[in-house]
Amino acid sequence: MAVAVEKLITSDILKPGRYLGNERLAVHKAWDTTAIRWVLTYPEVYEVGASNLGHIILYNILNAQPRQLCDRAYLPGKDLAAKLRETNTPLFAVESKRSLTEFDILGFSLSYELGATNILEMLDLAGIPLTWRERQRSREAEQQVGKGEITNLQSQFPLIFAGGQTATSNPEPYADFFDFIALGDGEELLPEIGLVLEEGKQAGLSREEILLDLAQIPGVYVPQFYDMAEDGSVHPRRSDVPKRILRRVATPIPAYSIGLVPYVETVHDRLTIEIRRGCTRGCRFCQPGMLTRPARDVEPDKVVEAIEQGMRATGYNEFSLLSLSCSDYLSLPAVGMEIKNRLKNENISLTLPSQRVDRFDENIANILGGTRQGGLTFAPEAGTQRMRDIVNKGLTNEELLRGVKTAWEQGWDRIKLYFMIGLPGETDADVLGIAETVSWLQRECRGKGRKALNFNLTISNFTPKPHTPFQWHSVSTTEFKRKQNLLRQEFRRIKGVKVNFTDVRISAMEDFVGRGDRNLGKVVRRAWELGAGMDSWYENLDQAFSAWGSAIAQADLDWKYRQVENGEWNLFHAQDQKRSGDAENTQLLTPNSPLPTPHSLDTPLPWDHIDTGIDKNWLKEDLQRALEAAIVPDCSFEGCSHCGVCGTDFGHNIVIESPAIPKFAGEFVPNTTKAQRLRVWFGKQGNMALVSHLDLIRLFDRVVRRASLPIAFTGGFHPMPRISVATALALGATSSGEIADFELTAPVAVDTFREQLVQEMPTDIPIYNVEQIDLKTPAATQLLETAEYLITVAALEEVTPIQWQEWIDTIKAKDELWYEHTTKSGKSQFINLRDRLFELELVETHKNIAESISVIRYVGSYRQDGFLLRPEQILFMLSTVASGEFQLLHIHRNRLILGV
Repeated sequence: MAVAVEKLITSDILKPGRYLGNERLAVHKAWDTTAIRWVLTYPEVYEVGASNLGHIILYNILNAQPRQLCDRAYLPGKDLAAKLRETNTPLFAVESKRSLTEFDILGFSLSYELGATNILEMLDLAGIPLTWRERQRSREAEQQVGKGEITNLQSQFPLIFAGGQTATSNPEPYADFFDFIALGDGEELLPEIGLVLEEGKQAGLSREEILLDLAQIPGVYVPQFYDMAEDGSVHPRRSDVPKRILRRVATPIPAYSIGLVPYVETVHDRLTIEIRRGCTRGCRFCQPGMLTRPARDVEPDKVVEAIEQGMRATGYNEFSLLSLSCSDYLSLPAVGMEIKNRLKNENISLTLPSQRVDRFDENIANILGGTRQGGLTFAPEAGTQRMRDIVNKGLTNEELLRGVKTAWEQGWDRIKLYFMIGLPGETDADVLGIAETVSWLQRECRGKGRKALNFNLTISNFTPKPHTPFQWHSVSTTEFKRKQNLLRQEFRRIKGVKVNFTDVRISAMEDFVGRGDRNLGKVVRRAWELGAGMDSWYENLDQAFSAWGSAIAQADLDWKYRQVENGEWNLFHAQDQKRSGDAENTQLLTPNSPLPTPHSLDTPLPWDHIDTGIDKNWLKEDLQRALEAAIVPDCSFEGCSHCGVCGTDFGHNIVIESPAIPKFAGEFVPNTTKAQRLRVWFGKQGNMALVSHLDLIRLFDRVVRRASLPIAFTGGFHPMPRISVATALALGATSSGEIADFELTAPVAVDTFREQLVQEMPTDIPIYNVEQIDLKTPAATQLLETAEYLITVAALEEVTPIQWQEWIDTIKAKDELWYEHTTKSGKSQFINLRDRLFELELVETHKNIAESISVIRYVGSYRQDGFLLRPEQILFMLSTVASGEFQLLHIHRNRLILGV
């Protein structure tokens, strides 16, 4: 049964459009005709989750399965979460509005070490016990009170699982909370899980029997079938589950990336298409690079087809190509140029994530951006050649300069650079080398008539990750702070550089949790109870750090956290001591000697039972190579590095040679021709009343693109479509009289225009009328004179219809009703509201138990020079003549009236 959300999702909460579930390309399948019902949840606010590519892909794939349904849920804002708790309403899925407990399976994406607190928040809001043991006890208690054996997935609580990079890397700190973990790529794994659940549900299997069946699927880890040993390692507690659980690998399918066009602006408000999955560069700090091997290129033709279809289907004006290293996709220049040529008349821009500076050349520069050049991000990671060799970055100073200089010569005046401090083997000279490198790049990129090259720097603290050669390393927080101060002093002398540092406290927490064992489950839970949540957001850092610190202390694990804070796994520090000549107490470390204690590399680790394909012995050997600053080549383009991945379980690298780069067909030239002007009268009804004015403007832009209407553009640096909405409507208000002007570059029959517009518009934005107007006619926003409203007003005491009418008549009889208005500059001025009121009538009245309600129609001034009458000012008039209090329940704008 759907949750009654009408009184929860209202205009008084922040961005109510987050929770509507009515996005374009959302899939609504019939509840009663499906056998397995999924909810994919992203434990972040909607703007982050709805634009996550993995979330979109898996949502589309699951809804493509027969007899399976997939809905979505997101972490609600604090305001809605408070409403849910106050009204005892469970958290719901956004499309069906059903409680999460009604579904068969509930999946969370866990991509950040401290993100599990958000998951616990969502489970609590849904009324679901937090741990698998508590859910099991709840089922057993239900059986004991006579409800019989539970034989299907819907009996009480759905199966709870997690996937994502953090869950795949080291699931142990979170093992208490999930029935199972999905390891690796989900495109093939999740449909297999769905089939097993469907068969188990039909057969009436118990929960444990279904989980045992799931445990037989490669890539499914069921923590309750495994025990933790005293040393933190994990072993099966029964013989019919695998000792090590395989990470799943899938081939990217770009077509599944097309979907979910939100009405609310998201953090990645564009079409995103994956061009390459996996990275074999072998950067020793990089967990994604180790966890996504082998590298798999997508066929260039499929990428081009997906982008062209996606842009037509979504109406976005920007697309992004996604990969851990886009520049290693050899077809990037060819694909980018092909798309740029095909869409050259549509004002489309291409953006890329951080890319390899050594592969940045004129071909890549030519495909970036559109009419407005986008930002450019490179990640040198370290400031000296020695450090880049230690981390196996595979980047020389010459390559760094060549890439940056190419960008500068191609017109970029500001570039973003990523660096890290606290890397293994780092000295103060390496830290200061970051500032020296930036200064050197600025000196080399100077020329007459050009702005000086500016940099935005992000300097993060190295956090060791499982399944990387540096998983045995650690850095003290004191050292991080000292090195940050060194850089702050250096950058004071360098102009044109903006530097951002990562908070040291959160880095230590990420390290502590990310490399922890099952004992940390109680810490995660206690941190959530103490208020941790949204820990990746800057404004929550102090609260998060306090909560995590208290949780660690209460779990008697503060001694272990101090080990992380003190950097007691720092093998390189031990090596430096030996090299400094302290020969009496230590012996020189050589390539053949064992690495230093206190933590032997042979000690079992909490994540050793996760088979990522990377041989642990290879990680040890690569750590030794790091000590020697030895480079390992990229096995996608040079010889095999023998990491252990390639084979039948994980496949092999797939590198596709680039097709010829098409000839550049020219930049987009905005067509500013104004051949026709159409005026459209439209409404804003139902859920669309909760979509803001700015979001409505974006909607019109996308609708015109999807409808392939020949819209004219403004000129200048950032051409915009010539669509002018007469005026904004208050959030939550409905309307049947809005006006927008469209200017076209070629004449279109009025009926054809209306038909194409209606076809692409949401049903809650009805199109009432379209008229052709003269090109010289002033815009509707300039012609506005008056507006007609219907407002629903509640009196907080019993009022008869006669009293309502008397108050209306009293207002109409007055010549003056003075109102104190505060201007934008803060000055007070008195205005006569009666001068702005032209018509006023009582339409209807009715009573309920608590209040008397009336519907009032009024026509008031609505000039854009500020001479207007707002609905809330009608309440002020009523309060003045009735000496009582009134509440504005709803606003409906009947029509906007234009002058001649």
